Amino acid sequence: MEFSNAQDLALLLFRASLGLMMAAHGYAKFFSGGKLAGTASWFDSMGMRPGKVHALLAASTEVGAGLLFAAGLLTPLAAAALVGLMVVAGWTTHRGKGFFILNEGWEYVYIIAVAAVAIATIGPGAYSLDNAFGIDDLFGDWTRLAISAGLGAASGVGLMAAFYRPPAEANG
Repeated sequence: MEFSNAQDLALLLFRASLGLMMAAHGYAKFFSGGKLAGTASWFDSMGMRPGKVHALLAASTEVGAGLLFAAGLLTPLAAAALVGLMVVAGWTTHRGKGFFILNEGWEYVYIIAVAAVAIATIGPGAYSLDNAFGIDDLFGDWTRLAISAGLGAASGVGLMAAFYRPPAEANG
C-alpha cells in the first residue's frame, strides 16, 4: 500500500504522539510523585505482586515500547507491548468503573490499545525506522494485526494469570 506524503506525515504524528505519551507515563513511574517505590506500593495494593517487579516492568515497557513505537521501529512488537500494558491496566485499575475516564473508566486504555493496533496494522509509514531498515516489508497487514493484537492481548492476560492476586475486598 502506498501513502501520500500527507498520509505518511499523519502516521508519523499519530505514532510519535502516542509513543511519546506512553514513554512519558513510564518516565513518571520512575521519577515523578512517589517514584518507583510509590508505583510499586500502588501495584501491590491493586494485586500485581510483587509490586516492585511489576512497577519496574511496567515503567520500563512504557518507556521502551513507547520510544520504539514513536520511532516506528519494530512497530508490531512495540504495539503488542502497548496492548499488553493496556489489558493489564484496563483489568486491574479501570474495570467496573464504566466507560468514561472521568470516572476512571476504561475508555482511555481502550483507545490507546486500538490506536496501537490500527497503526501497527496499517504500518508505520514512510517516515519510520521500520521503513528505513526494510523491516516493514517483512510482514503483511494481517500479520502485523495478529502480532500487535494477538501477542499483546495474550501477554497481558498471561501476565495477569501468573501474577494478579486481587486484594480480598476486590474478591467479594
